[in-house]
Amino acid sequence: MTPYLTLHNGVKMPQLGLGTWPMNDDEATGAVAAAIGQGYRLIDTAENYGNESGVGAGIHQGIRQAGLKREEIFVTTKFNRQWHSVAGAKQACEASLKRMKLDYLDLLLIHWPNPDHNHYVEAYEGMVTLLQQGLVRAIGTSNFKPAHLQKLFERGFCPMVNQIQLDPYHDRDDLVMLHRQRNIVTETWRPLGAGSALLAEPAVMSLAQKYGRTPGQIVLRWAVQQGFVTIPKTAQPHRLRENIALFDFALTEAEMGVLTGLRRANPDMLDSDQFGH
Repeated sequence: MTPYLTLHNGVKMPQLGLGTWPMNDDEATGAVAAAIGQGYRLIDTAENYGNESGVGAGIHQGIRQAGLKREEIFVTTKFNRQWHSVAGAKQACEASLKRMKLDYLDLLLIHWPNPDHNHYVEAYEGMVTLLQQGLVRAIGTSNFKPAHLQKLFERGFCPMVNQIQLDPYHDRDDLVMLHRQRNIVTETWRPLGAGSALLAEPAVMSLAQKYGRTPGQIVLRWAVQQGFVTIPKTAQPHRLRENIALFDFALTEAEMGVLTGLRRANPDMLDSDQFGH
């Protein structure tokens, strides 16, 4: 069973979920319904993915087939820069709810800070109002760096979650440390890295052999063992089963250190719109 983390407003968030980029509506419907049937309780999408309608259909289908209630599924979406204002945040939220046919969101995120536009503080202020109105249960940010978060702190705002690219290749210690100081949950997207290089690392493959696991399970275990929320994307039934089977084994401290030592990317090269996430 997937553990839950408690956000700083008391809301509980599953530690592992399903990412849905770059699925289309049809792919998302099938994958989300299947994931819920496999025990997933966190589903992540975004306006920018163009699949909120399909994700919503998959949520309703999965709930119905599994005999669950809506409140048992934690739904996250994100909105784009054109909604970076107090009023715009509400418009974005209502549009996402309409597309997914939901009455509320569990987590709403500003997808990118877009500092050239420089209205993300107003967007966050708008989300605070949505939280007060009960349209969302929790609010946060995606792809925000320390300087962006600092501007929110200066206005008295503190995200409950910051969703960032993070895997053993990518050093985000500055953000993770700041998150822990401020009680912000770190959520990782693309947790298995880009391409197959990370999963083919000899250290990863050696640990997979030792524990009788897949390389993907080893890398995902590295993330959850640090207290991160992680949202691997897959539409394959066997991968759905594998990705959630992380909580009956643990890596040693030394093994965690070996994986962390794989870091080799420049963090300044991350969080680029080229990823489309």
